[in-house]
Amino acid sequence: MTMIGDDLQQVNNRIAKACVTAGRNPGDVRLLAVSKTFDPEAVREAHAAGQSSFGENYVQEGLDKIEALADLRAALEWHCIGPLQSNKTRPVAEQFDWVHSIDRLKIAERLSAQRPAQLAPLNVCLQVNVDGGANKSGVPPEEAVALARAVAALPQLRLRGLMAIPEPADGFEAQRELFLRAHAVYRSICDAGIALDTLSLGMSADLEAAISAGSTMVRVGTAIFGGRARKPG
Repeated sequence: MTMIGDDLQQVNNRIAKACVTAGRNPGDVRLLAVSKTFDPEAVREAHAAGQSSFGENYVQEGLDKIEALADLRAALEWHCIGPLQSNKTRPVAEQFDWVHSIDRLKIAERLSAQRPAQLAPLNVCLQVNVDGGANKSGVPPEEAVALARAVAALPQLRLRGLMAIPEPADGFEAQRELFLRAHAVYRSICDAGIALDTLSLGMSADLEAAISAGSTMVRVGTAIFGGRARKPG
């Protein structure tokens, strides 16, 4: 097995152990491999080791990888997980399978209008700002239900859930408390009658706390691919 394959196995073991500790079924938590700054061959290697879902923060870098790995397109699921500007929505709508970072209706409306009719609806998550950072992306928790209602009504989109990236916290309990805030927003949307199935929380350093708080998808880069390979071009 390759180094990436070994690291993938270790991450999957961490997920399974965290689920058992939390009294959850390991099959209820998906691993999203964050491949930003790593070349297409690293993605190919991870795919050969059994990974199929990959997250990209930078639109152009993701598009370049999708093109470079066109031979695997039917086997790979591409997630746009970084901030999304209005002028980048068309290629994302045309090429990606998921978007995690919707924090305003304008972006969702553009993605809906630009999603090709022959493709399945684009899976989307709302990004919620659970710790109130003024310079952070994400809809405020008190506005999330209204935004969810509006996004769920758009054609060519399928609202799947929420994503959050809290500020780093020291220790399991502090991490878990922040993730529980996101889970509370998730529940408020479900209680409003909007069906969700995805809570995208947790990264390499805090996936155990995220799983304990109810995450159904962890976004892991460093623990699979190592430190950042290069700055995006």
